[in-house]
Amino acid sequence: MWTNPAQGDVGCGGVEKNLAAADDFTRPFREAMTAWCWGFDWDDETIDAKTRSMMNLSMIGALGKMHEWEIHCRGALTNGVSVAEIRSIIHVIGIYCGIPQSLECFRVARRVLEENELL
Repeated sequence: MWTNPAQGDVGCGGVEKNLAAADDFTRPFREAMTAWCWGFDWDDETIDAKTRSMMNLSMIGALGKMHEWEIHCRGALTNGVSVAEIRSIIHVIGIYCGIPQSLECFRVARRVLEENELL
């Protein structure tokens, strides 16, 4: 169904945890999502993990899905995205998606960065 990616935003443990939490109602979707995201997407070596993390932060931030943005912000740090790069991504979100959305991203990023003792 999916291979074990060398790197990834939420990591293999997060994927396994989500699959284990699936029930009969959600399991078909979780399995399909896992195969698509972790097999097709993250196993594609055309875009390196750091760049893919930066793209994910931009897109998820644009969508305003802050729970997912927080997860991917943590993963982005794991994939080598710097504090300065996260700040620049949030600037772009502010320009293209609006100041209120960038403020939400800054709030969540601050929490993640403080947890990682980067602020």
